[in-house]
Amino acid sequence: MNSLLDTAPFLWAVAAPGKLTAEVRGLLEGRQHAFTVSAASLGEVIIKAEKGVLPIPDAPRWLDTALRSLEAYVLPVTASHVYRVHRLPMIHRDPFDRIIPAQAVVEGWPLITNDATVRSYPAPTL
Repeated sequence: MNSLLDTAPFLWAVAAPGKLTAEVRGLLEGRQHAFTVSAASLGEVIIKAEKGVLPIPDAPRWLDTALRSLEAYVLPVTASHVYRVHRLPMIHRDPFDRIIPAQAVVEGWPLITNDATVRSYPAPTL
């Protein structure tokens, strides 16, 4: 089974796994579950690091290391993902909080998120 990690759970999985639910920690530790991170999340982390919101000095290198440590795949943002955003309700104005759920819907994967508003989208969530 494959799941899409939203940005915050991705960061927690690497730096603060205690913030994840027991279910998600179990999936991460079991290594029988494939995890994917959106390229949009990578962009979000880099932007927040550049703004000083996230204390990550070399965000691209940190992200590469983080992805390898989780054995996570990167999901590119495709045209079908962008087109699906158009069919989602305007719950969020933040483009990252719209494209990532759209990707989960298109791929048919559960989205692991801590964001209650993102959970309002018609995507399966964990």
